[in-house]
Amino acid sequence: MYQKIQMGKDDQTVGVDDTKANVKEIRLLCFDITHYNVKIQLLLCSLGIFIFYILYGYLQELIFTLDGFRPFGWYLTLIQFGYYTVFGWTECRLRSVSRRIPFSTYSLLALLTLGTMGFSNSSLGYLNYPTQVIFKCCKLIPVLIGSILIQGKRYGFLDFLAAGLMCLGLILFTLADSMISPRFDLVGVAMISCALLCDALIGNIQEKAMKQHKASNIEVVLYSYSIGFLYLFIILTFTGDIVKGASFCSNHALETYGYALLFSLSGYIGIQIVLTLVQTCGAFVAATVTTCRKAVTIIISFLFFYKPFTLQYVWSGLLVVLGIYLNIYSKQHSSKIGWNDIWRAIKKCIKRQNRIQRKLLSNV
Repeated sequence: MYQKIQMGKDDQTVGVDDTKANVKEIRLLCFDITHYNVKIQLLLCSLGIFIFYILYGYLQELIFTLDGFRPFGWYLTLIQFGYYTVFGWTECRLRSVSRRIPFSTYSLLALLTLGTMGFSNSSLGYLNYPTQVIFKCCKLIPVLIGSILIQGKRYGFLDFLAAGLMCLGLILFTLADSMISPRFDLVGVAMISCALLCDALIGNIQEKAMKQHKASNIEVVLYSYSIGFLYLFIILTFTGDIVKGASFCSNHALETYGYALLFSLSGYIGIQIVLTLVQTCGAFVAATVTTCRKAVTIIISFLFFYKPFTLQYVWSGLLVVLGIYLNIYSKQHSSKIGWNDIWRAIKKCIKRQNRIQRKLLSNV
């Protein structure tokens, strides 16, 4: 870096390297998108989120359409954890990331991660995919309770109103599913509820640990999933389910191990793109994009996989979406609510990026 002071026509000239040093690198997977304007960054990230997460949801539901696979949701979780461990280890080696969070914390995080992913995967054996997604959309409810109890956080009226709308929408959506879906089972409701409770705890513990030890997302992914893999491997070995699962999947290798590879890879890549979008445009825009993605996933599920349909799905789902929006908005504002704030947030990012680019160009 260098800095040069001149008297006369130019009072001060700052080196290009100084300006570049102040610009945080933004990478979309292995591509550097730092010097694209924010509109293109938003478009690329949103496109990636839609592609990989829609593929993730489609493959997840497709695996459970395989005749006889319903009892092997936990074995699928073991496969997924194995793939995530390989992906995380590879990325840590490439980026030279070392562990900062103690193993004692990771032992708890791994157990909660196992509960979140395992119960979520297994619930698909008892519930329609759209119902599972709606439950996942209501993650705010247990997270809100967990953050109050664990971190002592305080919330405003909009947060509690959002949670109330989500609860109402969730109840109505579940009632509709129970009345018209032959696949509905209260066991699935119990499983996805346990997944959400684990999710509420894991989010708060992760946030606390990452702030305290300044750890990276890659590190958390590697150790949470690798230790979780060991937990689940031991459990399934003692129950004998690992032999049953391996025997079944070996007879349907493409539909299980092959689809699970694509399913896990798309989920892992999707996580990285969401983090990039948060870095580029902020959590407000990122949450809006991911919410829209979930809505599209539900529509695709109804189009590609036959299931009964009722309009109660639509307006109960809209209540959940409204609750999500109120929650997102409450984190950014405390006054009048309007959808135009999404675009204001995007424009603000664009202006900021343009200012940085003008500085770079002016010093070339």
